[in-house]
Amino acid sequence: MTEINLNLEEINPLEVYGVNNSRITQFKESYPETQFVARGNELKVKGSEDILPEIKQKIGSIIAEIRRRGSISEEKFNEILESGSVNHSEEGEDVILTGTHGTIIRAKTAGQREILRSAAINDILFSVGPAGTGKTYTAVALAVKALRDKQVRKIVLTRPAVEAGENLGFLPGDLKEKIDPYLRPLYDALEDMIQFEKLKGMLEKNIIEIAPLAYMRGRTLSNAFIILDE
Repeated sequence: MTEINLNLEEINPLEVYGVNNSRITQFKESYPETQFVARGNELKVKGSEDILPEIKQKIGSIIAEIRRRGSISEEKFNEILESGSVNHSEEGEDVILTGTHGTIIRAKTAGQREILRSAAINDILFSVGPAGTGKTYTAVALAVKALRDKQVRKIVLTRPAVEAGENLGFLPGDLKEKIDPYLRPLYDALEDMIQFEKLKGMLEKNIIEIAPLAYMRGRTLSNAFIILDE
């Protein structure tokens, strides 16, 4: 008997398990020779090697649907359980990802939707518009989604530390503490999308790197999603 472990950290596990584990019960009825153990954010499935890939694919489709829309209806759940896939309608295409506490992060304006469409077909994208229109937030959401989907190995967020009457040299603290106020919008966006402890670990390991533009000269980067803000 083989075992697979599925991590449900980025979504609400209840959407997969169902109320009183009703959806897990449906899986058990469909695969009576397989064991399902649901504990917190981890789902363990034990069964024969020939059937586990099929179950993993179905659960993966369920998770993808939840990330896409924030939840999954009984109709969609049953469709996946029976066929292994689901037909997506245009509804929900503006959803980028599910953030912390199950928050659905989506494009809310025509400009933000245009960023989504352009980013899907271009390697380099320039976005110009007034402050407060969601350019940075949408870009960070796309970067986090790309990292989750393993399309990239790291995220680099960079912006110039533009002085507004003050002088960096006279601000207290080391370099990081001096530039953090200028990078705060990027931290705020990330905290909406990644759980604090996980984000802290990613920052420490430089999986997510936030740096002032002046320190990007000469960098060689590959497999990265890079955002140059303002």
